[in-house]
Amino acid sequence: MGDFFVSFYFDSVYVLFFLTANFRVVGFPGQRMSRPLHRGARISGSNGSNNDLWDSQMKEKTEKEELDRRGSDQSYFALRFPFRLLLPDNSTPKNGIAENGFASDSLLVGSPRIRQRITMLILKLSLVLIVILALTGSFWWAISISTTSRGHIFRGYRRLQEQLVLDLWDIGELSLGSSRLKELEFCPQDFENHVPCFNVSANLALGYSDGSEYDRVCGHEPRQNCLALAPLNYKIPLRWPTGRDVIWFANVKITAQEVMSSGSLTKRMMMLDEEQISFRSASLMFDGIEDYSHQIAEMIGLRNESNFIHAGVRTILDIGCGYGSFGAHLFSNELLTMCIANYEALGSQVQLTLERGLPAMIASFSSKQLPYPSLSFDMLHCARCGIDWDQKDGIYLIEVDRVLKPGGYFVWTSPLTNFQGVLRTKERKKMGNFFRDFADKLCWEMLSQQDETIVWKKTSKRNCYNSRKPGSGPSLCSKNHDVESPYYQPLQACIAGAQSRRWIPIEERTSWPSRANLNKSELALYGLHPEEVADDTDNWKAAVRNYWSLLSPLIFSDHPKRPGDEDPSPPYNMLRNVLDMNANFGGFNSALLEARKSVWVMNVVPTNGPNYLPLIMDRGFVGVLHDWCESFPTYPRTYDLVHAAGLLSLEIGQQRRCTTLDLFSEIDRLLRPEGWVIFRDTAPLIESARALTSRLKWDARVVEMESNSDERLLICQKPFFKRQAIQS
Repeated sequence: MGDFFVSFYFDSVYVLFFLTANFRVVGFPGQRMSRPLHRGARISGSNGSNNDLWDSQMKEKTEKEELDRRGSDQSYFALRFPFRLLLPDNSTPKNGIAENGFASDSLLVGSPRIRQRITMLILKLSLVLIVILALTGSFWWAISISTTSRGHIFRGYRRLQEQLVLDLWDIGELSLGSSRLKELEFCPQDFENHVPCFNVSANLALGYSDGSEYDRVCGHEPRQNCLALAPLNYKIPLRWPTGRDVIWFANVKITAQEVMSSGSLTKRMMMLDEEQISFRSASLMFDGIEDYSHQIAEMIGLRNESNFIHAGVRTILDIGCGYGSFGAHLFSNELLTMCIANYEALGSQVQLTLERGLPAMIASFSSKQLPYPSLSFDMLHCARCGIDWDQKDGIYLIEVDRVLKPGGYFVWTSPLTNFQGVLRTKERKKMGNFFRDFADKLCWEMLSQQDETIVWKKTSKRNCYNSRKPGSGPSLCSKNHDVESPYYQPLQACIAGAQSRRWIPIEERTSWPSRANLNKSELALYGLHPEEVADDTDNWKAAVRNYWSLLSPLIFSDHPKRPGDEDPSPPYNMLRNVLDMNANFGGFNSALLEARKSVWVMNVVPTNGPNYLPLIMDRGFVGVLHDWCESFPTYPRTYDLVHAAGLLSLEIGQQRRCTTLDLFSEIDRLLRPEGWVIFRDTAPLIESARALTSRLKWDARVVEMESNSDERLLICQKPFFKRQAIQS
């Protein structure tokens, strides 16, 4: 259809041009006819009459030939250009006699004014026809673009924009010299357990004290892009659930003396057996962690710990978690426990907990807010966590209240809790009075006290704060200070979350696992529609199936069985610790659980993107805010799989304070040897990332998702470089 309009358009223009430029050619009127060259010649010796007679005959004959030829010419042009016979010639003399002495053709006879009018009429009609054809063709072309090509144009523009950014980025990196194109070197040996942004000795030198020396301070040390090698004799961790109870001694930075020491509850549950550390449930203090958790359930009013779910408890923040034994036991009851502890150079609680395949990260109550939104956890647990809760006018307890959901529980186990026992001292009595008074000011209710354990319950009613005596206790935070993105902000002395629309008591929430699927009214709090979240969930279900089908043959063909490992049925149990670098709604986490993968996911919400971390926490998952231009608060070699969907596009679109090489080297630090990385992004960004993976010595594959999609997958594996092989 389009070709027809274009052809007709140009034919019309050609006709108009020919009509206006050549209409005098029709019939050849006014053109002087050629005469025979011998017409006026005289023959010597002949008389004039004979010559005149001959001339007359020749003239008649020539004129007859001219008329015949003229008629044939007109017939030819009439057949080829039929419109031309209708065009008059304004050069014809008024008396109808042409310059050559012949009369004009009868078809061309008429007054000059009439012929001029006819000419102008035909010219106008031709112009109108051409305009109509042009507009019709343009209209059809515009409709075809709007209906079939709009998406291609938009995607093409977006690709050009991304390619421009990538080209400028590559030019910037190339300008740094040819050394930037080489493979990264291995880090020195003292980097094998190094955690950037945490340097206790440097903080002490800067004057930090009273626990703030454990603060996370980024940007004070030069960034070193190098590959951290695993410790000597490092071994691939055992698969879950075997790896929960047995870890390799060489994989963590701890001494045999620390393992055998009795400084805490959970350390008593460890024993060293040649190359392995085993975790047992028996201890001198309790009959076992099972009895301890059963005791807490009874203090809340439940039959046992398996009823925590029915009481609205799903997520637990374990402060100073030891080595994660409390969370390891509760995991079998579908409870998700996040361990946090200060940075430790030796015997790290966080490192050992992660090595066991349990959620953990470095964090401190010392002087900054935790990177979680208000009303995040159903329970906070502190068993000899080493925090002086009565210091700084109870500001640490205010932070506990901030992250607790309405109706949530605070469990504190410590010898200091014996406020009224035989071992009561003046100092303990003072602390007991402070706790009792301050808990009332926070609208907490003390449920029970047994031995060294006390359980408080946060109020479920907002009007409790207004019923307090004026001036008693912390005031409510203003809306300007009560934010959902507390990325390492200073601790606040006001009560946060009381004015939040997310104030929903835990007993009124649906129990797990139904909690993962929020209802319409709950989604409306985040400006989301159920259809939008449902589509996201369906997409991630399909993505997880694709991921597992891609990873299963790769993992089990490369490593069919490891020493001390059972034979899992693929693809079950091949991964445990998962880091989602751009979690969005938490759909990847949800899809993994629905597929019955025995994993836990650290959902990371970048600080430069939309903050859906409150939604993730309300769904019963765990996560954290983070700036990916800074190092993640964890030890090296802590994750089996790092997943990043749309992160490259998000980082490209922001004002960059770091390069992709910085980001990739941080991912390499977080990955365990033989760990996996999955990038999901647009094709230009994936191709650029693919070129960079060779510098980190990763094995990489680019996978096309659908034929009509502009997204690609980049699947990478970190090799296992043994230190002894490098030293040799």
